[in-house]
Amino acid sequence: MHPLLFFSLAFYSLSSPSSTEANENPSGFTIDLIHHESPLSPFYNPSLTPSERIINAAARSISRLNRVSHFLDQNNKLPESILIPDNGEYLMRFHIGTPPVERLAIADTGSDLIWVQCSPCVHCFPQNTPFFQPLQSSTFMGTTCDSQPCLLLPPHLRHCGTSAQCIYIYQYGDESFTSGLLSTETLSFASQGGTQTVSFPNSIFGCGLYNNFTVFSSDKVTGLVGLGAGPLSLVSQIGDQIGHKFSYCLLPFNSTSTSKLKFGDDAIITGNGVVSTPLIIKPSLPSFYFLNLEAVTIGQKTLATGSTDGNVIIDSGTVLTYLEPTFYYNVAASLQETLGVELLQDIPSPLHFCFPYRDNLAFPAIAFQFTGASLSLRPEHLLIALGDTNMLCLTMVPSTLSGISIIGSFSQFDFQVEYDLEGKKVSFAPTDCSKV
Repeated sequence: MHPLLFFSLAFYSLSSPSSTEANENPSGFTIDLIHHESPLSPFYNPSLTPSERIINAAARSISRLNRVSHFLDQNNKLPESILIPDNGEYLMRFHIGTPPVERLAIADTGSDLIWVQCSPCVHCFPQNTPFFQPLQSSTFMGTTCDSQPCLLLPPHLRHCGTSAQCIYIYQYGDESFTSGLLSTETLSFASQGGTQTVSFPNSIFGCGLYNNFTVFSSDKVTGLVGLGAGPLSLVSQIGDQIGHKFSYCLLPFNSTSTSKLKFGDDAIITGNGVVSTPLIIKPSLPSFYFLNLEAVTIGQKTLATGSTDGNVIIDSGTVLTYLEPTFYYNVAASLQETLGVELLQDIPSPLHFCFPYRDNLAFPAIAFQFTGASLSLRPEHLLIALGDTNMLCLTMVPSTLSGISIIGSFSQFDFQVEYDLEGKKVSFAPTDCSKV
């Protein structure tokens, strides 16, 4: 622990402030998700071509995979959280404190902790808004080393400060980290197009006082909201209020609408076309959501994975879909044979399977065969057109993770994806996500 952090933490009092009662929250609420490359994003660069945006997103996907790979390395003692590189694929706005202060943060289904940068900051990365000032909020409260919130942190991620404050320390795979005071505060979210505010008092969050992130190349993002399965994530903390259910509906990132993140009753999907598969939470990897992919069908051909115990992570923060290498090459070979195409050699990294565009291309029926659920995919889930090069490229690439695949966001576009943590299932429904 950096000695300056202990010095800074000494400024904080652990005495309980006056608190405000939360308004009665609805049984469900919906908030906006903003894609990194969307015209609505603060990162949007109008000078980039659509192809350049796709390649940038694919490059971020490789960085994400590398971080997950580091985390899954059992010889590497990393925390139960992975930071999304390059400012994240999806962003969300929320308010923290009383009076409420707006923050723009990464929304991450592969992380647990909620954290923002706080003042007085010992070492922080630049942001274009003032750091959150906890001592100006009437609902801020630090936690002690023996408190229940502190004990939710694994032992190697917590320390005790000079005045018995609970200090969290999250070290990431590239020597980036966030550290500060584990605290509680009121978190608020705008719902129903901004006409309604949903508030959750006493939410556990990390008040970051010593943060170093090599991946933050902009001053727009001020923290992270974990949506994973770990006990400190947003969905775990508000689980009782939302029936332990949330869903998202992701739009292609060239859309002028926002994707949606739904909680509680709003998240439930019903009707024709809904398919469900068991949700697998692995105690050794509590932040990730696992499914079991039994096979991929291409036309009349079925390619089996031979797995039964949860072999894929479903993740909104990874753009491409990564398949275990041997399985990927079997899928790629079968698809090439079915399409009858010659693969191009000079293709942009990190893509692997590209071929010249042609008007009469007959694309076969393709589906992911999860346990108990067949998920039919459309060409736009699997192919990206690089218009300035006249080529089509597969959104699936070989994984570097041993025995683990990742279902990325391209394969989830225009599906409503519901996570039922209590019922232990994930459901999919084909949806026009611009209308939800």
